[in-house]
Parts: sequence; structure tokens; C-alpha cells
Amino acid sequence: MASIERFEDIEAWQKARELTQEIYRITNQGSFARDFGVRDQIRRAAVSVMSNIAEGFGRGGNKEFIQFLSTAKGSASEVQAQLYVALDAGHITKEQFRQLYDLAQSSGKLTGGFIRYLQKSDHKGVKFS
Repeated sequence: MASIERFEDIEAWQKARELTQEIYRITNQGSFARDFGVRDQIRRAAVSVMSNIAEGFGRGGNKEFIQFLSTAKGSASEVQAQLYVALDAGHITKEQFRQLYDLAQSSGKLTGGFIRYLQKSDHKGVKFS
């Protein structure tokens, strides 16, 4: 695995950023932009993925990092659930749904893979060195 010096180096964070950019782009359009409840909820969930990866990285220890990564993974699933709401409300097309759903799924899988890596790693973070 490549060296990770800052949270921006984490592939899962990069994918979460891409997801957040797309969520903001799509929620600025049409009826989605006017459905403040769903729009704000899906945005918060997407931002939560990025934020929890970054915050966990900043904690300095694997145990806390894994906890924050688990929250990030859950937030990616929340984005997927909110996409169903958006689809059912007619805010997005099936094609948009699939693209965003897959992006959220990819983010969640990368985060889950990173969790498994950290659980097996001998490196315990700066707090434990």
C-alpha cells in the first residue's frame, strides 16, 4: 500500500469527494433543488462520508480511525437510501440513480476495504508508536 501522509491521499476519501461533488451537482437541478428536506439530507450524508474519513485520520490511532471509517461507510449507505427517495419522488432518472448509487457503493467498498486493512495492520497510528 502506498504511503498515506494526509487524508487526501486515501482513495476512499477521494471517491467520497467525487460522490459529494456529484450529489451537489444533481441536487442543484430541477425539482430536487426545491425539495429542501431530501436535498439537505442527502447532501449531509455525502459530506459525512468525506468528513468522517478525514476526522478519523486526524485522530491518530487505528481504533478511533476504524470507528470513524465505519461511520463513513454507514453514511455511504445512507446516500444510497436517500437516492431511492429521490428516484421515487421523480427528482432523478433511473440512469442518474444508478450512476450515483454505484458511486456511493464504490465509496463504501473502498472504506470497508480500508477498515479491513487497518484491522490487520501492525501499525497502530501515531498515538501508539
